[in-house]
Amino acid sequence: MKTPLQITFRDMPHSDALDTHIRDKAQKLEQIFADIVSCRVVVEQAAKHHQQGKPFNVRIDLGVPGSEIVVDKQANEDAYVAVRDAFDAAKRQLEDYARQL
Repeated sequence: MKTPLQITFRDMPHSDALDTHIRDKAQKLEQIFADIVSCRVVVEQAAKHHQQGKPFNVRIDLGVPGSEIVVDKQANEDAYVAVRDAFDAAKRQLEDYARQL
């Protein structure tokens, strides 16, 4: 990655364990496609819903040569599941992008 990974936590406390988990997932994306220019990950805890707990939303912006891959609003009540789902979606989009090249 040409620029360092940026991880932002909104409306929730910073978690070292979740930060490390995100870094591991980003490293795996780089193994799939080595020319990733930038990666920004935002994890936020949405406003409380009446019937459920507070879901976590994850947004990933991947900068690749000539384009940007965006995964937005992968929501789940478990932050780790939301991160996993977001990175799975990013992986699929990155593989599609690589095939198009």
